[in-house]
Amino acid sequence: MSHAFLHQLRSHLHGDALQVDDEALQRYGRDDSKRQGEPLAVALPRTREEVVAIVQACVEHGVALTTRGAGTGTTGAAVPDRGALVLSLERMDRILAIDPGQRLAVVEPGVLNLALQRAAGGHGFFWPPDPASADRCTIGGNLACNAGGPRTVKYGASRDNVLSMVAVDGRGRLFHSARPLGKLATGYNLTQLLVGSEGTLAVIVEATLRLQPQPQASRALSASFRDVESAALAVTRIMAQPATPSALEFLDGKSLRLARAHAGDDVPEAGALLLIEVDGAGDSIDGQAAAVRDAVQVEGLLAFEAAGDRARRERVWAARRALSPALRTLAPKKINEDVVVPVPRLPELVAFLDRLERDSGILIVCFGHAGNGNLHVNLMLDPDNPAQAAAAPVALARLFEEVARLGGALSGEHGIGLSKRDRRPRRLCRVVGVEHQVDVQVAVAGMPKQTMRMPLSRSRRSRKATSSGSRGTERRRPR
Repeated sequence: MSHAFLHQLRSHLHGDALQVDDEALQRYGRDDSKRQGEPLAVALPRTREEVVAIVQACVEHGVALTTRGAGTGTTGAAVPDRGALVLSLERMDRILAIDPGQRLAVVEPGVLNLALQRAAGGHGFFWPPDPASADRCTIGGNLACNAGGPRTVKYGASRDNVLSMVAVDGRGRLFHSARPLGKLATGYNLTQLLVGSEGTLAVIVEATLRLQPQPQASRALSASFRDVESAALAVTRIMAQPATPSALEFLDGKSLRLARAHAGDDVPEAGALLLIEVDGAGDSIDGQAAAVRDAVQVEGLLAFEAAGDRARRERVWAARRALSPALRTLAPKKINEDVVVPVPRLPELVAFLDRLERDSGILIVCFGHAGNGNLHVNLMLDPDNPAQAAAAPVALARLFEEVARLGGALSGEHGIGLSKRDRRPRRLCRVVGVEHQVDVQVAVAGMPKQTMRMPLSRSRRSRKATSSGSRGTERRRPR
């Protein structure tokens, strides 16, 4: 089977567009989750026609397909099954149009986020999603997991900033999800359905994105606090007043110590810190900054200040962006969760994390996009320590139970992938009131109905394929 399958692929993919050597299989078999898969081959198409041919070959030969952007995800969503084909879209990297008149950009999925930001910036615009990996991650990957970033609090995540897509469905047919219009009230919203689906529904080969004009002015602010509880309370007060910040980031005391190692005295010593930005018309900045200043006046506030010169501001934000990789200096292994709760419940979540750290004996470092209630909770542990190895699964289960109790979800921006696949269904059960199994019937652009079975309980896990050539449960169809 594999010989005939690869022969068919080679009739469409030439040169190094099909790779089967060990080095390529290992490199494309992993992502930033550090998981390692064993793919059969790697396809690197440059055109949508080649993507169509690849998907059709997978269907014909019954080969599972895992679509990949740049592999910067942390949940294993780009890690292939054994014997699967990896479809890497990195070579489909053209910016097809920047249209200031319609405030949109048309891009292929392999365009890097930072490359789009620079191109749009040349016209006075930007695309709001700004993950920390912007210099490495692709637009296709951003859309697949509904990526966000600090600006999400004001401008929305990927789902809020895409108008339409061209994609290839699970049978290898090209379709348009919608017309790229600023307003549309005709038919189902297939565009929104595809965003965040992590490749389970289609391969995105083109996206029309909504751009925002660059603000006339902005100001960086910071507020330091005695403890995480007072900082979390300040977040709820900031979000309860009309001036919406363009960034509202939370760092606990342990994160601050790491940040100080990167940025020195530009980062204060405190129990917690909020990094805040406001933007808009030039004459609005003073009023927005004053509103934020008033909102953070809570018991436990240590200092409130503007970030000062641009160089200092850049150093502080660089320290924030460097936190995730810097965590590996604290322990041999980290378990990174990006849970999200309603903003008013944020104080309860951070108080719970303090208790969880004491009870489990595992160092927990917390930072993230507090304005959305989305925190990166990092369990730092030594896998060779039997007590920590045993405590980690229990701590994770307690974390997810608490997030569910607070009305939250398992992921705010990283997605489900492999790491949360078996945990999501129990949360879903509570939302939709289903105890065993949900069959989601998806009809995309006239394609035959496909059933994506989600395992809502460990005892009744379905392994039925999403469609011909797919692995079971929620595993990926094309991205």
